[in-house]
This record gives sequence, C-alpha cells and structure tokens, in this order.
Amino acid sequence: MSGPPKRVFVARLVSAPVFDPLGDQVGRVRDAVIVYRATMRQSPRVIGLVVEVPGRRRVFVPMGRVTAIDSGQVITTGLVNMRRFEQRGSETLVMNDLLDRRLRLRADDSPVLVEDVGIEQQVNKDWEVTRLFVRRVPERTAFAAFRRRGETKQIDWTDADHPADSDIDQEATQLIAAYQDTKPADLADVLFEMNSARRLQVARALDDERLADVIEELPADTQIEILAGLETERAVTVLEEMEPDDAADLLGELSDDQAERFLALMEPDDAEDVRTLLAYDDDTAGGLMTTEPVILTPETTVAEALAHVRREDLPAALAAAVFVCRQPVETPTGKYLGLVHIQEMLRHPPHEAVGIMLDTEVEPLPPEAPLGEVSKLLAAYNLVSVPITDENDRLVGVVTVDDVLDELLPEDWRTTGRDEIRRG
Repeated sequence: MSGPPKRVFVARLVSAPVFDPLGDQVGRVRDAVIVYRATMRQSPRVIGLVVEVPGRRRVFVPMGRVTAIDSGQVITTGLVNMRRFEQRGSETLVMNDLLDRRLRLRADDSPVLVEDVGIEQQVNKDWEVTRLFVRRVPERTAFAAFRRRGETKQIDWTDADHPADSDIDQEATQLIAAYQDTKPADLADVLFEMNSARRLQVARALDDERLADVIEELPADTQIEILAGLETERAVTVLEEMEPDDAADLLGELSDDQAERFLALMEPDDAEDVRTLLAYDDDTAGGLMTTEPVILTPETTVAEALAHVRREDLPAALAAAVFVCRQPVETPTGKYLGLVHIQEMLRHPPHEAVGIMLDTEVEPLPPEAPLGEVSKLLAAYNLVSVPITDENDRLVGVVTVDDVLDELLPEDWRTTGRDEIRRG
C-alpha cells in the first residue's frame, strides 16, 4: 500500500541541483511552470520545471522527465531539450507569478499573501499544486506598525479565491527572499526574463545596494527601463551605490540632459568620479577604468592591506592587488609607486610594509591608451587589473579584466546566453 503523495515547496526548491541518471549535474532549478484548469477551484497542473543549464540558458524540463525530487535535488531522465524556455500565454510561473500574490480566504474573506507553493505527485503520476503557505495581511490601522507580522498557515489551493490576472495585488518580498543568497548575475537573469511590470515591482522592492549590483549585470536597455521606473531620489541613490565605471556606462546611454540631471543630484564626490569617466572614450583605458581600487601608502602593513582586500563589498578583480601611492590616496593620488599582488602579501609576515614588495615591472598606462593595449598588458603579465596614471604619475584609476571583457564581447553578450538555441 503506497503512502501519501510527497509534497515539495517550490521556493525551497529554487537553486536545487538537477542531475541526470548517471549523477552528473545538468543545471539548477529556477522555477516551476503550472497551467490552470477549466475552473480556478481545481488544483493547477504542474507541467514542468525551468532549469538553468551551463551558459546561463534557461530550458524547460517536463515533469514527465523528472524521476525524483528528494533531499533538495531533482533527478531527470537526462533527456533535456536545450531550446530556450519561453513562457506561453496559458502558463504561469510559480516564483514569478504566484509568490507574494494577494488572495482572499473563502472562509472569512480575509486577505493573505502567498509565501510558498506546495506541489505533489498524484496517483496518476501528474504533479499538481495542492497547498499554499500563506501569511495573513494585518488590517491597516493606526496601530499596524506596532503589530507583529501576520499569522502564517498552510491552506489547500481550494481554500482561497484566485484571481486569473497575474498582475493583481502582487508584491515581491518572497521572491527576493528566495534569491537572497544568489549572485547578482543570477538575480539579474530572473529579472531579465520577467515582463516589464513585474521586473519593476521586484526592482523597487530590492534594497539600494542589491539593486545596484543587479543593475550592473543587466543589458543597457533593461538598466534604462528600471532607472526610468524608479522615483528620481531612489534612482540617484542607486547610481551612487553602483561602481563608478558602471554608473558612467549607464549614464552614457542617456541623453546629455538626462545624465546631467542625475549628476547634479548625486553626492559631489560620486558625481565627480562619474564625470571623470564620462570624459573619456568608451574604448580607452580611461573609459574602462574604475576610480575606486584599493590604494594604500607604502608604510601600510601586510595585515592592514589584507584587511582592505577582505572587504565583502570589494569585487574579486579589485581584491587581487593593492596599488601603492604617496598621499593623497584618493584618485588622482600622489605619485604612483607600484602594485602588490595578494599572493605576494601572503608570503610576508603581517608586520612588514607593502612598500618593500612592490611590483614595478607592470608599467602603468595613460587614460588615452586604446583597448588593444590594455588587453595586451593584461595577457602579457597574467594580470586581472592594470594601473592607469596621468602625465604627473598620479594614479587615476584601474582597469580590471572583467571590464575589458565587457568591451570585447558582442554588445548583446548578456542576452545571447539566454536567447541562444543549441543546434543538434
């Protein structure tokens, strides 16, 4: 006698690895696809999973090819159609369209928010949405701010009224929570696949720093769309949170009047960095550089230097080396002396000064140096960053390898990985 059907909650399944029968990982779960029945009172059918495979391509895996979902992993038959997933009009995505949806309980007409969606395999092997994990929405009163968050509970799909329009009363809290531990590039992929209205809902709900990181990973037209959909004050704050070179790239896509309006509202120091970068051509060292590398004086100890590169908010490419200059240490600095690689620092005692271990073989480039010259220097010395100095030997910025790749790759490289169809 078989036991009860096993229940799986989709939000907890997101990012779970997907394996073929031989145990090789083929991708990770990103969403589940459901279709409604003739009446909303019937449990929707789960027709498949959206799986991200190498190359950041999202493909559709029918539930008929899922042989097991257990212990945070999915096992498939191994037969995966590599065509990019495109949502059809009759299909609903659980993470995108159902999470944070506001529904009403049939029992007392009270409002609830969907925080997770439970699916179960039935006797006939079909998967259905059977349960919802919901949170009651407190009534809006003068004392609402002092009340605890609403009660949570599991309910049957049939215990709530379900509006057919996926844009009705939807927030973004739970979707963001489901992706809180993912890299900004992965969340950017999620936003890119959304329709414009839902994308803006999620963007508005992200905190400033997270939104800035995600925007940096999106194509230019999507960046502009999100920026235009934010209130001006919020848009300015997000621009200030972005890396100066990324903010300059984004503002460079706007009209001169629009860019100047944002720059005038930014903090003077942030605006000055961005204006400096906007003054250079895109395909030069000056147009590619960031003005915020790790800059230290020669007296700084190894221990202090390592503390700087351990900062959580520091991009990996900028953490690979520190740049040593005379005072001042803000760009443009005092005289540039050389760089110190993190591997070199790890070979020395913590109390030693970085000034005694300088790499002076890497000649800095001028801001006017063309992209090809920057690329050759990176390749010749196996570097991840190149110092840029002015005519007075002052460090004005650093070009990192990721910024060079951004310029060398096709303009639509961020979307070709998603749109490409693998040929058999």
